[in-house]
Amino acid sequence: MSDVVSEATLRLERLIPSPPELLFALWTEPAQLVRWWAPEGYEASVDDLDTRPGGRWRVTMRRTDGGVVVTSGIYRIVEPPRRLVFTWAWEDESGARGHETEVVVSFEAAPGGTRVVLLQRRFESKQARDNHTVGWSSAFDRLTKIVG
Repeated sequence: MSDVVSEATLRLERLIPSPPELLFALWTEPAQLVRWWAPEGYEASVDDLDTRPGGRWRVTMRRTDGGVVVTSGIYRIVEPPRRLVFTWAWEDESGARGHETEVVVSFEAAPGGTRVVLLQRRFESKQARDNHTVGWSSAFDRLTKIVG
């Protein structure tokens, strides 16, 4: 489910049939993250994943046509297995980071599994928000498949 909160904020919510502890691990362990972290048609590799407050993360996503996109950020809050808060920015070919957003992911035990809510804030345009909605929705579909 996707809700338009504002032009600058994306909100996605899914009920995923797994406990919070497993889902949190899928977000914070490199070997698990690469199984789902990119949209369909992409394969992710973890360059850095220091999941502690102040720790850096960096993921490269490769398309089937060989194109590469890189994103990175810093963890602000890590509260296993309930919440992650981290910054997000795309990197250009030289490694310079572009506009930065903030991602908040919460994991709440619920009947049938875990309610995962993702908020990404401070988009610079509606188009950027919409592009991330498509990407995160596809990645969430992949995440749900591997635990289902």
